[in-house]
Amino acid sequence: MFCGCPADYQAAEPNTRTCPVCLGLPGALPVINRRAVEYTVLTGLALNCRIPEFTKFDRKNYPYPDLMKGYQISQYDLPLALDGFLEMIGVERVHLEEDVAKLQHFPQGSYDDRGEGYSLMEVVSKPDMRSAEEARQYLTLLHSIVQYDGNFRCDANVSIRPVGSQILGTRTEVKNMNSFRAVYQALEYEVVRQREVIEDGGAVVQETRGWIEEREVTVSQRSKEYAHDYRYFPEPDLPPLRIGPERVAELAAELPEFAPQRSARFQADLALSGYDADLLAGSRSMANYFETTLTLRDAKEVANWMLGDLARLLNQDHREIDASPVTPQRLADLLALVADGTLSTSLAKTVLEEMYATGGEPADIVREQGLGQISDTGAIEAAVAEAIAANPKAVADYISGKDTAARFLMGQVMRLTKGQAQPELALRLVQEGLELQKTRGSLEP
Repeated sequence: MFCGCPADYQAAEPNTRTCPVCLGLPGALPVINRRAVEYTVLTGLALNCRIPEFTKFDRKNYPYPDLMKGYQISQYDLPLALDGFLEMIGVERVHLEEDVAKLQHFPQGSYDDRGEGYSLMEVVSKPDMRSAEEARQYLTLLHSIVQYDGNFRCDANVSIRPVGSQILGTRTEVKNMNSFRAVYQALEYEVVRQREVIEDGGAVVQETRGWIEEREVTVSQRSKEYAHDYRYFPEPDLPPLRIGPERVAELAAELPEFAPQRSARFQADLALSGYDADLLAGSRSMANYFETTLTLRDAKEVANWMLGDLARLLNQDHREIDASPVTPQRLADLLALVADGTLSTSLAKTVLEEMYATGGEPADIVREQGLGQISDTGAIEAAVAEAIAANPKAVADYISGKDTAARFLMGQVMRLTKGQAQPELALRLVQEGLELQKTRGSLEP
């Protein structure tokens, strides 16, 4: 945030992403990361915030060992964005600071300071959420807005109050939640814990608690400080910032189309269901993939394949769609083979799995593995005759009026042809063969 150290600390060796600025050594002066400021203003605009023309950084005296210099450069009373909202939830502020280190102790006695000084933007919501489910939905929507760069994590403050009261009780802060599911579970647990404390005659203590995923409980980590405990004062090594309305307008022009607006457009322009549109617009990579493929094929067709078989393959590998071996062009080429009759839907699914496994082109896979549809009448007629001869009960059922028997025999034909018979042609030839059997039966004495 304030120096030139690389931000790839997660892949780096311990204690290798530091410099005199990170460590607060005498004579080392911080320099503000301009793009981090701009991203924070953009987030504030996306959250309908007011962008003050004057802002500053503050020094937060910080006694914990995950900041080696003993203080954190943050923002206290004049953040970059104020008084916004996201749907029905108020946003109190969006401010910028340097992150603390990922603290890990090693047998030799040293510790890991990777991550200290990394740019950290905090979005502070107002206490407008009344359930763990509301919190999960809010975070999901917020994530869809801020996911373009960096990592996303959540600390949650929880307090309860008697029914009918307007005054919230003492709050606790819950940390170490690494998924939306963890946030939901931790909040559910903490609400029950606080209620039991009060019902047993105790008092909720203001503290920081950690979520233990394996045990599904929160545990006390430390007492929660108040603002005066940190002894904030204006950061003496950094000048205040003035962000004029002209610059704010320029940044506003950079705002992308966010998930809710994109979903609404998919529904209005492409006649997709709200469910499908929300899934496709839920992440930037998914929406971009969809729109790229959309230039080549029909919207509903693309949506069905993306949200069905392709999503299944991606989920199996815990892989995002922008890392898929099946590119938008290859998916469109596969759908074109279905449209022109080269592949049935069933065969196309087989080809898709091979495309995903190898990154190959669909036409090459069809040619190399001989997976094209059989549309030769003679070849299918031979399979139909074999299926009819091998299934006299199904033939008798059809003759007695059970039309579903034709579908059963069509399935047998598809099995005999390894799924390659053209379905419509196969069904027609099965019906013709059965009608011939019915005629022969009526002529017998």
